[in-house]
Amino acid sequence: MGGERPGPWSRDAPEQETTALRWFEPLYVPGLVQTEGYARAILAGAGLFAADEVEQQVTARLDRQGVLTRDRPPLLSVVVDEYALRRHIGGPEVMREQLRHLVKLGSALPRVRIQVVPLSAGAYAGLDGPFVIATTATGEDVVFLDGQRHGQVIDRAEYVRQMVEVWESIRGEALSQQQSLDLIAEVAETWS
Repeated sequence: MGGERPGPWSRDAPEQETTALRWFEPLYVPGLVQTEGYARAILAGAGLFAADEVEQQVTARLDRQGVLTRDRPPLLSVVVDEYALRRHIGGPEVMREQLRHLVKLGSALPRVRIQVVPLSAGAYAGLDGPFVIATTATGEDVVFLDGQRHGQVIDRAEYVRQMVEVWESIRGEALSQQQSLDLIAEVAETWS
């Protein structure tokens, strides 16, 4: 019987025990593809963590990124809103480094796909918020939603089906991978 359950992973670590991740983020770059400077700016900017806690969180986030280069990495499909590329986080140098990092990952790692929903898309399904659809090692899809104070994993078949439809709708608004990487590279150069 499906339902909601406490997550075996957090928004920062949905990659555990998965073969594929479909990750949509309208507000900022997902943790699994963040640079150190960007991660630190996100965590410190919230003002909720002491300096040592920020450093612990940054280290943990960067350590988890090793999943992308392991022997059998999950297929990671990331879709971000163009606004996430233009949101000022950590300063121009941090943003330029982060966006160049996305281009590098999307170009160099065959199991990493990065797409952007352009600002010209207007209203679309993704404006309702971020989510991750994870395919587990057993082939089951589960949806992870994260709130300000808690996250939840939902495996109810009907809900998962609906979220796959939302994912497909968002992907329909996104630029192709190559167009997306070109846009990311272009925006990176505006951060000077």
